[in-house]
Amino acid sequence: MKDPAWPIAALLVGYPVWWALGFGGLSVVVMAVPMALILWRRRPIRLPRGAGLWVLLLAGYLVSGLALAEAPPGTYGGLGPGRLIGYGMRFALYASLFVVVLYLGNLTKQELSQLRLVRMLGVLFVWTVAGGLLGVLFPKFSYTSPVELVLPDWIAGNSFVQNLIHPTAAQTQKVLGYGLPRPEAPFEWANAWGSNLSILLVWFVVGWWVYGGRRRKAAAVVLISLAAVPVVYSLNRGLWIGLGLAALYLVLRVGGRTRLTVCAIATTAALVFALSPLAALVIQRLDNPHSNDIRAFTVSATIEAAAHSPVIGFGNTRNATGNHRTITTGKTDWCTGCGHPPLGSDGQLWLLLITQGVTGAVLYVAFFAGAVRRHWRDRSPVGLAGVLVMLLVLLYMFVYDGLVTPLSLYLISFALLWRNTT
Repeated sequence: MKDPAWPIAALLVGYPVWWALGFGGLSVVVMAVPMALILWRRRPIRLPRGAGLWVLLLAGYLVSGLALAEAPPGTYGGLGPGRLIGYGMRFALYASLFVVVLYLGNLTKQELSQLRLVRMLGVLFVWTVAGGLLGVLFPKFSYTSPVELVLPDWIAGNSFVQNLIHPTAAQTQKVLGYGLPRPEAPFEWANAWGSNLSILLVWFVVGWWVYGGRRRKAAAVVLISLAAVPVVYSLNRGLWIGLGLAALYLVLRVGGRTRLTVCAIATTAALVFALSPLAALVIQRLDNPHSNDIRAFTVSATIEAAAHSPVIGFGNTRNATGNHRTITTGKTDWCTGCGHPPLGSDGQLWLLLITQGVTGAVLYVAFFAGAVRRHWRDRSPVGLAGVLVMLLVLLYMFVYDGLVTPLSLYLISFALLWRNTT
């Protein structure tokens, strides 16, 4: 193809196809191959500031593989195919995302304009809203994907892989004391949907409202209004906090008529929401913070385990002995509520601590915090939006696992900021 931007278009605009086929978040690994070929043909390759931090993160992850067989106190399980698969897939994703950043940064503005890339992310926002509505209206929708059919059982049956290759509209969880679907389509799990929607909303507003004509702005109002339904049904407090902080960020960073417009829109939206039936669901969620105990147990167990290998971590997650209610390990016929999410599953920061130690966590924070520092004075729409996304990344690392699709959007947003200075 003559258009060198086709790989990123295929990745973002065509994402529902990847999801339907069963590639989902793994599509970035597939598309990193043609991106790398395009990069290779246009050497020398330019690097963004902060690239060395990500290279060190990759190198550190390779070193952490030396501890894959270790079992820190308070955990169980040995070195097996599942642990090796998870380790290999995470490294492939980290490396592929670095390729994506370099690829985007080395395309000229004539080959891929900032607005075109922003609007590609806006299209993915539309798909995300559609997937959220699918999860609300048809929560039981799921099927065996083509990728799932061709993979051997010992790979497809891995829980981490299964989440990536098995298309599902929603996760049904008893967050409020009874089963309620939490949208996840077209991503790998409900929290990923929440994180991704908030990031994509930022770019959707830039591409469809800030740089949009009347028709785009009208469509934006309709789509954002529709998004409110799955946003509430997601029962995702991290998402709600992120949206609130995003609104506060805009009020503080923009001025004049723009600030008045933001305040007016936020006030109107809050009033409409408060008078809608959705408000009652939010109140119920805030009155049922049962996941706090689960998160507290997982985070504390992660920190305790990571303390036994603070420099390089353990290469992959571990399973904790028992859970916040019992010392019993795993689910049984008489204790279906036993068992617990893997250590590090409640936030990218905690994942890095258990997999790569303090070293990995510091490198990750420095990479995104450095982007905030370098681009803080950029008050263009892309600059303001990009810095906001970097701040959300630093917030979400406490509550969201960045892998798989959220981290893809984080790095694409990083690339947008980098391109804005060239």
